[in-house]
Amino acid sequence: MSESAREARSLAQLRRVGVYGGSFDPVHAGHLHVARVAREKFALDGLVFVPAARPPHKPGRELASEADRLAMLELALEGWKDAWISTLEFERSGPSYTYDTLRELPARAGLASDCVLHVVIGWDNLRGLERWHRANEMLTLAQPIVVWREGGDEEVLAHLARTLDPKVFARVERGLVRVPPAPESSTDVRAALERGEAPESAIAPNVLEYIRARGIYGPRSVR
Repeated sequence: MSESAREARSLAQLRRVGVYGGSFDPVHAGHLHVARVAREKFALDGLVFVPAARPPHKPGRELASEADRLAMLELALEGWKDAWISTLEFERSGPSYTYDTLRELPARAGLASDCVLHVVIGWDNLRGLERWHRANEMLTLAQPIVVWREGGDEEVLAHLARTLDPKVFARVERGLVRVPPAPESSTDVRAALERGEAPESAIAPNVLEYIRARGIYGPRSVR
């Protein structure tokens, strides 16, 4: 993670830290909404966004380059005084496991030894959570914040109750935040861009300008 000396000191002063991972391909309004909800509902002092290099749950899908996804995330977070970006998963070989990131991030980011980690999980990643690498341990390292879209499949929660350790599932329930349905998804945004459309309500203007300038997700992109 690269911060100025001032920013590094700020990170060391945080006590309640949210860790928000994802491919951010591209980052859109839905991602930022999840981040804001997590920050507000759990009184987080700051958020660390961690773009994934090789998401283990998206095998075979080609992502935009690491440099482009990082640049788009930086643009989207302009003006966020309590948000940082970690390139930890870009720098680490192998699959981008959240368990590994939560273990390594505090020391790599210069967080205080007594800070409390919260891992932010979007509604679309809840299905199959029990199959994440070392899921029970991962959800013990950090308090999960599950931003659950109203109208989602309640059976997903019932399945997690059956498959996760009971104490861990209780942590998931404590972190459950129900929000109105969000219209944006990365899949929908990419599809619109590939059709030559400009999903202006879903992407920040500076991010959309960057996408156009770089020719990312154009009609000929295969994703």
